[in-house]
Amino acid sequence: MMYRKVVKRLFDIVLSGTAIVVASPVLGVLYVLVASKLGTPVLFKQERPGYKGKIFKLYKFRTMTDERDENGELLPDEKRLTAFGKKLRSTSLDELPEFFNILKGDMSFVGPRPLLVQYLPLYNKEQARRHDVLPGLTGWAQVNGRNAISWEEKFKYDVEYVDRISFLFDLKILFMTVRSVLKREGISQQGEATMEFFTGTKE
Repeated sequence: MMYRKVVKRLFDIVLSGTAIVVASPVLGVLYVLVASKLGTPVLFKQERPGYKGKIFKLYKFRTMTDERDENGELLPDEKRLTAFGKKLRSTSLDELPEFFNILKGDMSFVGPRPLLVQYLPLYNKEQARRHDVLPGLTGWAQVNGRNAISWEEKFKYDVEYVDRISFLFDLKILFMTVRSVLKREGISQQGEATMEFFTGTKE
Protein backbone atom coordinates (compact mmCIF):
# COMPACT_ATOMS: atom_id res chain seq x y z
CA MET A 1 0.00 0.00 0.00
CA MET A 2 2.90 2.35 0.83
CA TYR A 3 4.38 1.74 -2.61
CA ARG A 4 1.10 2.33 -4.44
CA LYS A 5 0.25 5.59 -2.66
CA VAL A 6 3.62 7.23 -1.97
CA VAL A 7 6.72 5.58 -3.43
CA LYS A 8 5.27 5.01 -6.89
CA ARG A 9 4.27 8.67 -7.17
CA LEU A 10 7.71 9.89 -6.05
CA PHE A 11 9.29 7.52 -8.57
CA ASP A 12 7.05 8.94 -11.32
CA ILE A 13 7.87 12.57 -10.45
CA VAL A 14 11.63 12.02 -10.41
CA LEU A 15 11.73 9.81 -13.51
CA SER A 16 9.36 11.94 -15.62
CA GLY A 17 11.15 15.17 -14.69
CA THR A 18 14.49 13.61 -15.58
CA ALA A 19 13.08 12.14 -18.81
CA ILE A 20 11.71 15.52 -19.93
CA VAL A 21 15.09 17.19 -19.43
CA VAL A 22 17.09 14.40 -21.08
CA ALA A 23 14.65 13.98 -23.96
CA SER A 24 14.15 17.72 -24.58
CA PRO A 25 16.37 17.75 -27.74
CA VAL A 26 14.41 14.78 -29.14
CA LEU A 27 11.10 16.43 -28.23
CA GLY A 28 12.23 19.59 -30.03
CA VAL A 29 13.27 17.75 -33.19
CA LEU A 30 10.04 15.73 -33.24
CA TYR A 31 7.99 18.89 -32.77
CA VAL A 32 9.59 20.43 -35.88
CA LEU A 33 9.27 17.20 -37.91
CA VAL A 34 5.60 16.69 -37.03
CA ALA A 35 4.83 20.34 -37.82
CA SER A 36 6.54 20.11 -41.23
CA LYS A 37 5.16 16.71 -42.25
CA LEU A 38 1.69 16.70 -40.68
CA GLY A 39 0.99 20.34 -39.93
CA THR A 40 -0.46 21.88 -36.81
CA PRO A 41 -1.52 21.36 -34.13
CA VAL A 42 1.57 19.26 -33.45
CA LEU A 43 0.16 17.70 -30.31
CA PHE A 44 -2.81 15.35 -30.32
CA LYS A 45 -4.95 16.10 -27.26
CA GLN A 46 -7.82 13.89 -26.19
CA GLU A 47 -9.85 13.41 -23.04
CA ARG A 48 -9.24 10.03 -21.41
CA PRO A 49 -10.43 8.45 -18.14
CA GLY A 50 -7.81 8.13 -15.41
CA TYR A 51 -7.86 7.03 -11.77
CA LYS A 52 -11.43 6.16 -10.69
CA GLY A 53 -12.59 7.25 -14.15
CA LYS A 54 -11.66 10.93 -13.63
CA ILE A 55 -11.24 12.60 -17.02
CA PHE A 56 -7.93 14.20 -17.99
CA LYS A 57 -6.36 15.46 -21.22
CA LEU A 58 -3.82 13.08 -22.78
CA TYR A 59 -0.95 14.48 -24.87
CA LYS A 60 0.73 12.76 -27.82
CA PHE A 61 2.47 13.80 -31.02
CA ARG A 62 -0.03 13.63 -33.85
CA THR A 63 0.48 10.79 -36.33
CA MET A 64 -2.42 11.35 -38.75
CA THR A 65 -3.46 13.99 -41.27
CA ASP A 66 -6.82 15.78 -41.29
CA GLU A 67 -7.82 14.44 -44.71
CA ARG A 68 -11.58 14.43 -45.29
CA ASP A 69 -13.98 13.00 -47.87
CA GLU A 70 -16.26 14.98 -50.18
CA ASN A 71 -18.78 15.36 -47.34
CA GLY A 72 -16.24 16.89 -45.02
CA GLU A 73 -15.98 13.77 -42.85
CA LEU A 74 -12.59 12.58 -41.66
CA LEU A 75 -11.25 9.60 -43.59
CA PRO A 76 -10.73 6.30 -41.68
CA ASP A 77 -7.67 6.19 -39.43
CA GLU A 78 -5.75 3.79 -41.67
CA LYS A 79 -6.06 6.23 -44.60
CA ARG A 80 -4.92 9.25 -42.56
CA LEU A 81 -2.00 7.45 -40.92
CA THR A 82 1.09 8.40 -42.91
CA ALA A 83 4.35 6.48 -43.28
CA PHE A 84 5.95 9.03 -40.94
CA GLY A 85 3.10 8.57 -38.48
CA LYS A 86 3.49 4.78 -38.60
CA LYS A 87 7.18 5.16 -37.79
CA LEU A 88 6.39 7.38 -34.81
CA ARG A 89 3.92 4.79 -33.51
CA SER A 90 6.14 1.78 -34.14
CA THR A 91 8.95 3.39 -32.14
CA SER A 92 6.49 4.78 -29.54
CA LEU A 93 8.02 8.24 -30.04
CA ASP A 94 4.51 9.68 -30.43
CA GLU A 95 3.94 8.95 -26.74
CA LEU A 96 6.86 11.02 -25.37
CA PRO A 97 4.60 14.02 -24.50
CA GLU A 98 2.89 11.74 -21.97
CA PHE A 99 5.91 12.43 -19.72
CA PHE A 100 4.09 15.68 -18.92
CA ASN A 101 0.92 13.76 -18.02
CA ILE A 102 2.99 11.67 -15.62
CA LEU A 103 4.64 14.72 -14.05
CA LYS A 104 1.20 16.32 -13.55
CA GLY A 105 -0.10 13.20 -11.82
CA ASP A 106 -2.65 12.22 -14.46
CA MET A 107 -0.67 9.08 -15.27
CA SER A 108 2.08 6.79 -14.03
CA PHE A 109 4.92 5.16 -15.94
CA VAL A 110 3.28 1.77 -15.40
CA GLY A 111 -0.45 1.03 -15.34
CA PRO A 112 -3.36 0.13 -17.62
CA ARG A 113 -3.36 2.29 -20.75
CA PRO A 114 -5.92 5.15 -20.69
CA LEU A 115 -8.58 4.28 -23.26
CA LEU A 116 -11.49 6.21 -24.77
CA VAL A 117 -14.08 7.92 -22.59
CA GLN A 118 -16.83 6.27 -24.64
CA TYR A 119 -15.75 2.86 -23.31
CA LEU A 120 -16.57 3.71 -19.68
CA PRO A 121 -20.19 2.45 -19.71
CA LEU A 122 -19.17 -0.68 -21.65
CA TYR A 123 -16.91 -2.27 -19.02
CA ASN A 124 -18.30 -5.00 -16.82
CA LYS A 125 -17.65 -4.77 -13.07
CA GLU A 126 -14.39 -6.74 -13.25
CA GLN A 127 -13.03 -4.84 -16.26
CA ALA A 128 -13.81 -1.49 -14.58
CA ARG A 129 -11.28 -2.37 -11.85
CA ARG A 130 -8.57 -1.27 -14.30
CA HIS A 131 -9.37 2.27 -13.10
CA ASP A 132 -8.42 1.45 -9.49
CA VAL A 133 -4.87 2.66 -10.28
CA LEU A 134 -3.43 5.48 -12.36
CA PRO A 135 -3.25 4.73 -16.10
CA GLY A 136 0.24 4.14 -17.46
CA LEU A 137 2.58 4.98 -20.30
CA THR A 138 3.09 1.23 -20.48
CA GLY A 139 1.47 -1.71 -18.75
CA TRP A 140 1.21 -5.45 -18.23
CA ALA A 141 -1.13 -5.78 -21.23
CA GLN A 142 1.25 -3.79 -23.45
CA VAL A 143 4.16 -6.18 -22.83
CA ASN A 144 1.89 -9.18 -23.36
CA GLY A 145 0.64 -8.39 -26.85
CA ARG A 146 -0.29 -4.70 -26.91
CA ASN A 147 -2.80 -4.27 -29.77
CA ALA A 148 -2.36 -7.81 -31.12
CA ILE A 149 -4.49 -9.41 -28.36
CA SER A 150 -8.25 -9.21 -27.79
CA TRP A 151 -9.87 -6.60 -25.58
CA GLU A 152 -10.87 -9.28 -23.08
CA GLU A 153 -7.28 -10.53 -22.79
CA LYS A 154 -6.05 -6.96 -22.44
CA PHE A 155 -8.47 -6.21 -19.60
CA LYS A 156 -7.51 -9.43 -17.78
CA TYR A 157 -3.88 -8.31 -17.82
CA ASP A 158 -4.93 -4.84 -16.61
CA VAL A 159 -6.84 -6.22 -13.63
CA GLU A 160 -4.01 -8.66 -12.87
CA TYR A 161 -1.70 -5.64 -12.69
CA VAL A 162 -4.04 -3.91 -10.21
CA ASP A 163 -3.89 -7.00 -7.98
CA ARG A 164 -0.12 -7.52 -8.29
CA ILE A 165 1.19 -3.95 -8.28
CA SER A 166 4.63 -3.65 -6.67
CA PHE A 167 8.00 -2.00 -7.27
CA LEU A 168 9.57 -5.18 -8.65
CA PHE A 169 6.58 -5.84 -10.91
CA ASP A 170 6.80 -2.29 -12.29
CA LEU A 171 10.51 -2.74 -12.97
CA LYS A 172 9.82 -6.01 -14.79
CA ILE A 173 7.22 -4.30 -16.99
CA LEU A 174 9.55 -1.40 -17.77
CA PHE A 175 12.35 -3.76 -18.86
CA MET A 176 9.89 -5.80 -20.95
CA THR A 177 8.62 -2.57 -22.52
CA VAL A 178 12.10 -1.65 -23.74
CA ARG A 179 12.37 -5.08 -25.38
CA SER A 180 8.91 -4.79 -26.99
CA VAL A 181 9.62 -1.31 -28.36
CA LEU A 182 12.95 -2.42 -29.82
CA LYS A 183 11.25 -5.41 -31.47
CA ARG A 184 8.22 -3.27 -32.44
CA GLU A 185 5.82 -5.96 -31.27
CA GLY A 186 2.00 -5.79 -31.22
CA ILE A 187 1.73 -2.29 -32.69
CA SER A 188 -1.54 -2.94 -34.46
CA GLN A 189 -4.28 -5.50 -34.78
CA GLN A 190 -4.47 -7.25 -38.15
CA GLY A 191 -6.45 -5.12 -40.59
CA GLU A 192 -6.53 -2.07 -38.31
CA ALA A 193 -4.40 1.08 -37.92
CA THR A 194 -4.22 0.30 -34.22
CA MET A 195 -7.09 -1.77 -32.85
CA GLU A 196 -10.80 -2.14 -33.52
CA PHE A 197 -13.18 -0.28 -31.21
CA PHE A 198 -14.32 -1.96 -28.01
CA THR A 199 -18.08 -2.60 -28.08
CA GLY A 200 -18.51 -4.44 -24.80
CA THR A 201 -18.04 -8.02 -23.66
CA LYS A 202 -20.81 -10.55 -24.19
CA GLU A 203 -21.47 -12.28 -20.90
